Amino acid sequence: MEDTIVAISTAVGVGAISIVRLSGPEAIKIVNDCFKGNDLTKVASHTINYGHIYDKSKTNLLDEVLVSVMKAPKTYTSEDIVEINCHGGIITTNKVLEAMISNGARLAEPGEFTKRAFLNGKIDLIKSEAIMDLIESKSDEARKIALNQLNGTTSNLIKDIREKLKNLLSSIEVNIDYPEYYDIENVTENKIRKEIESMKSTLQELIQTSENTSILKTGINTVIIGKPNVGKSSILNKLLLKDKAIVTDIAGTTRDIVEGEVLIEGVLLNIIDTAGIRETEDIVEKIGVEKSISMIPEADLVIVVLNSNEELSPEDKMILEKTKNKQRIIVLNKNDLEKKIKLPVGIDKESIIETNTMEKDGIKNLKNKIVYMFHLEKIKTKDYTSLTNTRQITLAKKAYESILDAEESVENNQPIDIIEIDLKECFDILGEIIGENYSEEIIDNLFKNFCVGK
Repeated sequence: MEDTIVAISTAVGVGAISIVRLSGPEAIKIVNDCFKGNDLTKVASHTINYGHIYDKSKTNLLDEVLVSVMKAPKTYTSEDIVEINCHGGIITTNKVLEAMISNGARLAEPGEFTKRAFLNGKIDLIKSEAIMDLIESKSDEARKIALNQLNGTTSNLIKDIREKLKNLLSSIEVNIDYPEYYDIENVTENKIRKEIESMKSTLQELIQTSENTSILKTGINTVIIGKPNVGKSSILNKLLLKDKAIVTDIAGTTRDIVEGEVLIEGVLLNIIDTAGIRETEDIVEKIGVEKSISMIPEADLVIVVLNSNEELSPEDKMILEKTKNKQRIIVLNKNDLEKKIKLPVGIDKESIIETNTMEKDGIKNLKNKIVYMFHLEKIKTKDYTSLTNTRQITLAKKAYESILDAEESVENNQPIDIIEIDLKECFDILGEIIGENYSEEIIDNLFKNFCVGK
């Protein structure tokens, strides 16, 4: 990290302001060499300076700007940072960026500013991931979870467990080094039992909370499936409160997936309306049908739509069979018409609701069912201390397994150095969650998904 990086930190496009950000040992000098105004090498830290940016030769004016100078270590990356506030616009912003590169800066990689903040010890790995979560949050609940992680609540919980483990491991080392003292052994065993129970309980609660609240961040991947003309697209439009999908009486109108998002009880539903399932000779429609069926295994929720005004068709029966092991809601649509449908024996009656898309509140039952199935009214909580991605939750589960192994060893009166191995493993795994232990490959892979200017 001896070089200085630069990137555009605002969204590309036309806007009132664009920000070009630099970080590194030469950040102030590089900007100053292209700047006419105050000498940036002599201004106080955390000041905003008015002036003009020129190209490297200082002959061609590029923009009238405000330049923020922030000196290490009290910056986002713990390095010198300069932010050039330009007039918004692709051409002007790119010209300023090019001037910085010509003067010695290197174009930043995705997430490199945050990566430097992590490597310089400014933030831990949970906080690093929370920054991107905050940027990408699509609901207020997801935003609150990200902010909670960014404030360090989750990190502090992990650190507290590690501190207990460190003290416990120190006691074990004393026991190993001085085995002749019986009272030390007694104190150590009692302490191990007590601390293991406490840490086990904390980790278990953290994992359960994380799995329950992960839905607040990612949303519910929902697939609407059924044969043609049962009302799938009309239900999608009703959920989204807009005409996203084309609705006609012609079978096979929807030939590809149609996607949309809607908030229910503050939780995001990622909804996909699929092509109607039927036998067809139309090559395009056939591809759509195959794609529809392929999306069933990946869905968190499958909404199976049936026409209550018709008897079950072979396609209906096939759909019911393919979705029987999924979390599903069976919608008997068009309940404003005469009911003719008869469902097979064995269908869970709790999963069945009736709707229509002609009345204003015709799909209210569907919304209520989703809230009930996923406990959305209970998931929303003031306690947002949780892990928010697969990496974090997987590691937490591994740490929990190590604690269980240590507990089993204690119950089986295993030698204390065997117990120590399990506790040390738990300590190291928890360190991976917050980034105390990490590999370059994992770090590079994590930050490559960030915005370039973040």
